[in-house]
Amino acid sequence: MNRFVDRLLAVLLLAIGLLCFTRVYFALGGEGAGEGFASVRLALVGAAGVCSALAALLFWAGLLPGRSTQDPKVPLFGRGAETQPAGRSRLRKIFVVIPFLAVLALVADQLGPWLRQPQDAGKSLTAEQPAPSTPKGEDVASAEPVQPPAPASPSEIALAPPASPPEAAPAPPPQTVAPLPQAPPPQPTQADGHREPVVWLAVAPDGHSILSASTDRTIKLWDIEGKRLIRTLGVHKDMARTALFLPDGARALTAGDDGEIVLRQLSDGAVLHVFSSGQNGGVNKLAISPDGKRAVSGHDIGRVIVWDIEKGSVLYVMPGHDWSISGIAVSPDGTRAISGSIEGTLKLWDIGTGKQLRSWHGHERGPYGVVFMADGRHLITGSGDYTMKLWDLDVGREVRRLDGHSGTVYALALSTDGKRLLSGSLDGTARLWDVETGNETALFDSRSGPVYAVAFAADGTVLTGGYDRTIRDWPAGGGDAVALFPGAPE
Repeated sequence: MNRFVDRLLAVLLLAIGLLCFTRVYFALGGEGAGEGFASVRLALVGAAGVCSALAALLFWAGLLPGRSTQDPKVPLFGRGAETQPAGRSRLRKIFVVIPFLAVLALVADQLGPWLRQPQDAGKSLTAEQPAPSTPKGEDVASAEPVQPPAPASPSEIALAPPASPPEAAPAPPPQTVAPLPQAPPPQPTQADGHREPVVWLAVAPDGHSILSASTDRTIKLWDIEGKRLIRTLGVHKDMARTALFLPDGARALTAGDDGEIVLRQLSDGAVLHVFSSGQNGGVNKLAISPDGKRAVSGHDIGRVIVWDIEKGSVLYVMPGHDWSISGIAVSPDGTRAISGSIEGTLKLWDIGTGKQLRSWHGHERGPYGVVFMADGRHLITGSGDYTMKLWDLDVGREVRRLDGHSGTVYALALSTDGKRLLSGSLDGTARLWDVETGNETALFDSRSGPVYAVAFAADGTVLTGGYDRTIRDWPAGGGDAVALFPGAPE
C-alpha cells in the first residue's frame, strides 16, 4: 500500500514540476511591469519545479519510505528476526509539502499585485506624434498647399524676442530597395517540339536538315528551310545523347544512355542495325569517321569502343580510362580518335589497331567539347574548368588558351573552313572565336538557361540548343536569335 501511495505522489509531483518549468519557459521574456521583481519570482517558480521533480524521483524510487511496520509473523529477536527499514518520516513530510508550495507559487505568480500595471506603463516616453494625414485620393505632390501667414508689422518685429533657429528634423535613414528580378521573356512553343533539353545538334551534309537529340529520349529530324518537323526519327529507352548523319545523307547513327547505338534510315526512321554496348554502360558521346565506315563511342564506365558500321561488329574495346567518358572526336583522316574523361585526362588512340598513342592530363575537369583541326595535328577542347585549349598532338603540349566563359564549356563546333570556333556553355551563352588569334568575335546570350548543343548552319549562321528545349538560329555577327524550332508546351 505504501508503495502505491509513493508512486501516486511521484506522478503528482512530476506534473507540478512540469507546470513550473512551463511557466518559467514562457515567462523568460520578462514582459510586463515589475521587471526588477520578475527574475526573483521566476527563480522561486523554477526552484519549486526543481524540488517537485526531485521529490517525484525520490518517491518513485522508494527512497522516502513511511513509518516502519512489523509483520506479526516475523519474530522481533532470534535467528528469524529481520531488520526493518526505520523510515524517513520527517524528510517524507517535507517533500509531501512541496506540491502545495509549488501550487501556491503558481497561483501567486498569476494573481499577484505586481500584475496590476498603471494605465500609462506601456507607453513609451518618446512616443512619436502621428504624422499629418494626406487627403484621400491625392498624393503628397498634388495636395493643396498651406497658405503662409500674413507678414508681421515692423513694430511687432522690433518688440518680438529674437526667434531661436528651428530645430532641424532628423534626416530619415537611407534606404536601399532591391529591384524585382526580371521575368524571363516568354518562350515560343510548338506541339511537336522537344519536351526536355536539347543536348545535341548535327547539320546534314547538304545543309537542308538538322538532327537533334534530347533528354526526352527522342531523336528529331527538322527541315531548316521549311521550318518544320520532318519526323521523330526514333526513341531511345533512356536519355538520347548523340545523333549523327552518315556521309551518304540517307542514314544516321543515334546513341543514348540505354547503351545502344542505332543505325536508322532517314527516309522513314526504320532501324537498320542496333549496336549494343552490353556491360560497357551508356553511350555518353559518339563520333564517326569521315568515310562513314567506323564509329567510336565513349561510355560511362570509362571504355572507348571502335565499331565497324558496315559489318555491324565490334573492332576494339579500349579500357584506358578510369572515369566516365565526357568527349570523343575522330581525326579528319579517320585513323585516330581522341577521348576525354570527366577528371580531365585526354587519350589519343589508333583506330586501326586499338592502341593508345598518348595520354595526358589536359584539364582540371572533364573536356566535354572536343574537335580536331583540319590538319589532324591539332585539337581543341572545352572543359568543366571553363577554359578552351588548343593542343599540339605531336607533343601533347598546350599551344593556346581561350578564356571567356563563366561556366562549363559543354559543346564545340568548327566551321568548314576551320577559321571559326563555336562554343556553348552552361553559363547560358554561345561564343564565336577566331581560331588563329584566339579572340572572341561574337556573343550569343540565350537568357534562358544552359546551352548544351551548337552547330554551324550551311549559310554560316549559328545554331544552338539547350535547357529551354528550343533550337535557335543566330546571325554570325551577333544579335537576336530566331526561334527556329521551339520546344513543346510545358
